[in-house]
Amino acid sequence: MKIAFVGKGGSGKTTLSSLFVRHLAARGTPVVAVDADINQHLAAALGMDDSEAAALPALGAHLPLIKEYLRGSNPRIASAEKMIKTTPPGEGSRLLRLQEDNPVYDACARALALDGGDVRLLATGPFTESDLGVACYHSKTGAVELLLNHLVDDREEYLVVDMTAGSDSFASGMFTRFDMTFLVAEPTRKGVSVYRQYKDYARDFGVALRVVGNKVQSADDIDFLRQEVGEDLLVAFGHSDWVRAMEKGRPRPFAELEDDNARSLAALYETADAAYGMRDWERYTRQMVHFHLRNAESWGNEKTGADLAAQVDPSFALGEGSREAATPQPA
Repeated sequence: MKIAFVGKGGSGKTTLSSLFVRHLAARGTPVVAVDADINQHLAAALGMDDSEAAALPALGAHLPLIKEYLRGSNPRIASAEKMIKTTPPGEGSRLLRLQEDNPVYDACARALALDGGDVRLLATGPFTESDLGVACYHSKTGAVELLLNHLVDDREEYLVVDMTAGSDSFASGMFTRFDMTFLVAEPTRKGVSVYRQYKDYARDFGVALRVVGNKVQSADDIDFLRQEVGEDLLVAFGHSDWVRAMEKGRPRPFAELEDDNARSLAALYETADAAYGMRDWERYTRQMVHFHLRNAESWGNEKTGADLAAQVDPSFALGEGSREAATPQPA
């Protein structure tokens, strides 16, 4: 299952995505966590100290390796240099599984023992001084989009992505790649403004969207959110001494999380799990191709000097049955 956390900057989406990752780990559910925000704070929220977080390898820095591995023996892709962030898989491409070992995970993922389970953590990498004035952050999140395009996942395993803030997620087709998107909103006008943008953008693409209230202090806050987002409001999180202790570097056992907040996390899990029944791999593949063709025409063809529309394999459809279609890993 592929889950995204989005929301306005400062809404608490990183905190809530980290709590959801911990909830999954405590259940014994295999989980891969991805920090795809320009402000890289997910590692710290999961308990890594500053030196460990700083040492995380950046997905963006390993893009050549990622492209070469995913290309496999796909005859439609002449070289890794001809791949862009939206390049879809085809016959001969290597597909990714969340629980396997492969060169991409070896280079980019770090294992984190968490709440009775092991979590794989990936990070796009921070926006550095060398990027200023010459690159946009979406050049880094392109690595995540490629991974999502080639990922085959099952119901009882999770990829959780802490996305870029605001409506920046719509700068690529990545927003269509998830089984469920949780939009974190504070009970303020600014807090729900991103919801309106996201709702409008997502409507035409069948994106499953639920709102998670955060920093809720009263019944009036909940009434405000319900008035603004209606039935899309799923749960609301209030003040947490557990979270405050974590932010101070004084972590407590996850079992000590407040009962109300623990129940809210359980509701997120139940909602995400129920989304499995709405999976439509054909639509997923169709949307992947749609955004690839748009990017190819807009900038990709010019950048690579190739007709990237030719990378689309019309006979290939990504899905759980695609496992056998992937090229075996090299010995």
